[in-house]
Amino acid sequence: MKVICDRAALLDAVNLVGGVVVSRTPTPILLCIKLTAKDGLLILAATDLEVGLRLGVDQVEVQDEGDILIPSDKLTQIVRASDDPTLTIEAEGNTVHIRGKDAHFTIYGYDPKEAPEVREFGDAAVDCEIDSHILRGLISRTLFAAATETSRYAINGVLFDRDGKKLRMVATDGRRLALANGDCKAKDGKVSCILPTKALNLLNKLIADEEVNVRVAVDDNQAVFAIGEGGTAAILSSNLVEGAFPPFEDVIPRDQDKKVSFDSHSLSSAIRRAALLTNEESKGVRLSFQKDQLTLTSRAPEMGEAEIHVDLTDYEGDPVEIGFNPGFITDALKVVDGKQVIFEMKAPNKPGVIRTGNDFTYVIMPVNLQ
Repeated sequence: MKVICDRAALLDAVNLVGGVVVSRTPTPILLCIKLTAKDGLLILAATDLEVGLRLGVDQVEVQDEGDILIPSDKLTQIVRASDDPTLTIEAEGNTVHIRGKDAHFTIYGYDPKEAPEVREFGDAAVDCEIDSHILRGLISRTLFAAATETSRYAINGVLFDRDGKKLRMVATDGRRLALANGDCKAKDGKVSCILPTKALNLLNKLIADEEVNVRVAVDDNQAVFAIGEGGTAAILSSNLVEGAFPPFEDVIPRDQDKKVSFDSHSLSSAIRRAALLTNEESKGVRLSFQKDQLTLTSRAPEMGEAEIHVDLTDYEGDPVEIGFNPGFITDALKVVDGKQVIFEMKAPNKPGVIRTGNDFTYVIMPVNLQ
């Protein structure tokens, strides 16, 4: 195999595909990226046996077709450190030569036949198509709320739930729940599965700067996403999270009788300032709602106290005092698209709800400040 690659395009591809590679494993081939030169393209592929990614680079000159299996970390370091506009990659058996204008690197790779297969999209039946802008919004408004370490394995992922042309994604860690709604192109029918957070983080990177339709296929144990068309399309495949997602609709309160609207930036600023005087022992911020003013207070023993005031113009309901983890509120305010948010409450021991229209619903459990 021998190819001459545009270094910038190669670096972008290596950074994306390298995101799949695990940092530690007793299996050396799982630390590698497979490079395949074929039909005028350089295809990069990697997998950790749970998530796989393959994408094509067309800014190459393929002089000899073939494939190689090369350690991801060294390939990334060499391509990143190079200043040359192009790099030549050549394989002699399992030995890889990378040449620039004034540099020559020799890397000992592995037999590419040992590389685990990374799934292509061709054998998958399309379930739906989603505009990348909509998908970015759905992921960003839910992924942050997913559990990271819990014995309840199902909530370590994000629920992907399609009913006809309506799509919703849901995540929870047991103390908060985020639900985002969007539209997709699909036939009638329903599909529901739990996607792992690693796959969604990679998917978010793949569509970060792309305005394309994302094709989605779901079968019994895997989901496959195709971003783009043709040989340069990125194909992300992922095992599904096992287990049953909790019955989240039962968690969303329907009887909130206290309601107020906020400019999201103003509320976020007030919460962040009040959180300055919290610590591990006193993480909560007290929100005291009156008819025309919200007072936020926090107190950290042996540190001090904070008191922040926010004027209210449309508070509905009786006065109430309720405590929340400030980080949980600011996490949600970072991802809302609109400037206005609706904050709904019931009682000091009942969950609060943040909404932006019908697109985003966020349920947050209160904390005891006694």
